[in-house]
Amino acid sequence: MEPIIIDEIREDLSRRIAVAADRLAERTLADDPAYAALLGRTELRDRIHHSLAQSVDGLVRSSRGLPVELADARATGTLRAEQGLPLASLLRTYRRGGRLLWHTLTEAVTAHDPGALPRLLPLASVLWDVLDQMTDAVAEAYRRTEAARCDRDRERRAALLETLLDGGGAADGPAVSEAAAQLGLPERGRFAVVAVGPGAAGGVPAEAPAAAGPRVLWRVRSDGGTGLVDLGRHPLEAVRELLAPLGVRAGISPVVEAPGDLPRARWLAALALRTVPAPAGTGAALLDERLPMALVAAQAELADRLRQVVLGPVLALPAEDCRVLLGTLGTWLTCQGSTTLAAQRLYCHRNTVSNRLRRLEQLTGRSLSDPAHVVELSLAHTAYLQHPASAALRRPRPRRAP
Repeated sequence: MEPIIIDEIREDLSRRIAVAADRLAERTLADDPAYAALLGRTELRDRIHHSLAQSVDGLVRSSRGLPVELADARATGTLRAEQGLPLASLLRTYRRGGRLLWHTLTEAVTAHDPGALPRLLPLASVLWDVLDQMTDAVAEAYRRTEAARCDRDRERRAALLETLLDGGGAADGPAVSEAAAQLGLPERGRFAVVAVGPGAAGGVPAEAPAAAGPRVLWRVRSDGGTGLVDLGRHPLEAVRELLAPLGVRAGISPVVEAPGDLPRARWLAALALRTVPAPAGTGAALLDERLPMALVAAQAELADRLRQVVLGPVLALPAEDCRVLLGTLGTWLTCQGSTTLAAQRLYCHRNTVSNRLRRLEQLTGRSLSDPAHVVELSLAHTAYLQHPASAALRRPRPRRAP
């Protein structure tokens, strides 16, 4: 096997590489705070020296048609990912090391025999290929390790959220306190829970950035998402503002003051979500703004009974008649009992609204001038809106061209 110029300068090259490693370690610690916070000068110099020596070994092996040994490069990538060193810092040091190694090689050959420099030049492309292989191995191992670490972190955070949102023990028990502490939540504060409908949870981030408003830790499942909100000084309304760009159906609980209260807040958020019409509805509902609707949602069996008892004769009508009468009732309630405003919203004459409401009174036996009857009709209408079978009836018909 034909010797290469590296074989003739081994001893001097080894000394020069030690000096180069010392220089690169000093420069790296001065330029990169991430390295300075992680490694001491001696340890970093030794690692750089080893890497440069491995590069020379790879150059020799590759020039002789042998594969480059990449196990050490992969081990370095894995170690630095586990230590949390940024990948950019790691790759920058490898690139600097490659340039420094070529400079050191040319110095060593020149000192040995200036006339031998032409024998070194063909090795340049071989060295860059070796350095590319080592850099790729480092980066691949780093990304693989980082991905696995992120998966572990997600699983760990999911388990902590399970403890807080589902009640992993007594409200003031050590499991709850420990979970809150590990998630960076205070023992006392201002918290809320967000419940997001199924099919929409894919749009929520893992964690809302603090600069965008209150911090939100999300738990996403196939049946929807749940967000634990650390409000801090933000008002509860800020949660609705944060959710608005996502275009999702969501329910927001009232504010609670301790992590141990979060399971009940989660239940209240789920109730608030049920007050937002599905499947086409969007928007975030604050529970305290929808208490009557939440009351109906919380008692499904009684709500169904209320719907049948109060609205039974209306529900027995042909589908179009039922839709028109209950749509008119809902609009009249929204307009705070104003027939004139209801007519404007329904694009019909005021007398038409009055006639529909009169017919509804006759069918239900309830008077819209009796406050107690209005309460019954309002709650029954809410039960109708929340009943799955009524979705087709509620779907608006296209308006005919005049």
